Amino acid sequence: MSSNKNVHVVDAVIYDHKEIQTYYEQYLANDGKPTEQQKWVNQLFWEIARHSIAEELIVYPALEKHVTNGKAIADKDRQEHQQVKNDIYELQKKTAGKDADFDALLAKMMRELRQHIQEEETEDLPKLRSALQNEEGTKLGREFQMTKKFVPTRSHPSAPDKPPFETVVGLLTAPLDKLRDMFSKFPTQEELKAVEP
Repeated sequence: MSSNKNVHVVDAVIYDHKEIQTYYEQYLANDGKPTEQQKWVNQLFWEIARHSIAEELIVYPALEKHVTNGKAIADKDRQEHQQVKNDIYELQKKTAGKDADFDALLAKMMRELRQHIQEEETEDLPKLRSALQNEEGTKLGREFQMTKKFVPTRSHPSAPDKPPFETVVGLLTAPLDKLRDMFSKFPTQEELKAVEP
């Protein structure tokens, strides 16, 4: 999807949700293979971090601007993101297959995240789609996808979650995250293509 420049922001968000679930399923499918599990969980956290910040910078301000009660919706979604960020931050201190509580904490985080995703897809995003003209939705889709290229790739739960502060902190944090990513194992491009939603 990342190469499609004419995708509505709602469709871009939903596609990311599918990728997140796919990466978690790959983690589960590699049970008993700690090295493989760590690669997929790194990919999962990487995608969640980029997706969450792009939503906070692009989607939530659009909800606030275009949807009735959009500020309340965006604030609730930001709170739910904060819990996921806290969980990922704790999980990033652990190792898949080595720390006894890793699977339980990851499963808890995914339950919370799936609940958040379900609410977004059934309540928030349909409202946003209805409120946006197609051109505006496509413009926001491009911004959403572009933003994901420049934001931090790891969880920073103490970072601000609203523009402009999140933008500044993100730009300062992203290079350090990308450096750390260079020393982490991730699935290959072939592995990612094989499971693409």
